[in-house]
Amino acid sequence: MERTTFFKALTLACMAAVVLLAAGCNSPETKALNKRSSSGKTCEVLVAADKGYYTGATKALLDSILLMPQDGLPQAEARFSVINVPVSSLRNTQMFKMHRNIIICDIKADNPDKFYIHHNQWAEPQVVVDIAARSEASLREMLRQHADLVVEEIYKAEYARMGNAFYKDRNVELMHRFEDKFGFRLTLPQEYIWADEDDGFAWLRKETKDFGLGIIVNVQPYRDQNQLDTNRIWNRLDTIMRRHVEGPADGSYMGTERRVPLLNRRVDYDSSSFCIETRGLWRLFGDFMGGPFVSYTLLSPDGSQVVDITGYVYCPRFDKRDYLMQVDGICRSAKWGKD
Repeated sequence: MERTTFFKALTLACMAAVVLLAAGCNSPETKALNKRSSSGKTCEVLVAADKGYYTGATKALLDSILLMPQDGLPQAEARFSVINVPVSSLRNTQMFKMHRNIIICDIKADNPDKFYIHHNQWAEPQVVVDIAARSEASLREMLRQHADLVVEEIYKAEYARMGNAFYKDRNVELMHRFEDKFGFRLTLPQEYIWADEDDGFAWLRKETKDFGLGIIVNVQPYRDQNQLDTNRIWNRLDTIMRRHVEGPADGSYMGTERRVPLLNRRVDYDSSSFCIETRGLWRLFGDFMGGPFVSYTLLSPDGSQVVDITGYVYCPRFDKRDYLMQVDGICRSAKWGKD
């Protein structure tokens, strides 16, 4: 090939590559990757509702959904923190659009009375609950109808945010040690240390002068469905804690606090087809310590193992909701197979 012909062909190839690159940058997949990270404090929800409507029965209904006490805490704490801005402020202010959890209460006479869920609309991860209502009455009706879905979607965005934050700050060495032992991954932040282990058991901790967080993992072969019975799960948690998690006082050990009801329910878990969530309080028997915990009992994807992943909080001086959300996010990060 002559040099002139070669350089013409090379120039055309480069131009084609530029065109393809530009097209790729405008694709929906690339746009999603280029979205800015969402903002907002842990468990914070931005409610976009004009002052004339964010009052009376409508505000009371929103409060009953968003501010009811979080399950499994020793003192009452609202499940979410709420901030309010007018709808116009949300539409016209980029900072508000970056919030992770948004509920839009848009009331206009010509609205279609529709309830929408948008994911990662302006940022990522993000959930936007968009309610286009003709009247306050129809807005309240849609809120009642979809209340559980609203809470579920907000929590999903919270878990996604926790997962992203912890992965960026992951303790690679600790995660490799964990995967070598159990055959699945758990996203573990830098501050966690390996506190203790045994056959099928590991205890990981983060200790500061003000609080302590911990993750307890127990894995056993799946034998029969009785292992997934609620009472069996609770008794197994007590056995694991008593055997492996000692307190500072001689003879003291960790266990579930049965004087307060334990709460359990079936939940969705990304990497497992079956999962039971348990929430409640733990205490040290033989000492004076305690706090909230959350535990997930799940089947491995191949059905060969029963996995208990428990996160607990010790924080006597401060509110505990956000710390519980941190260990909750770690407990929900289990992954099997390739990335």
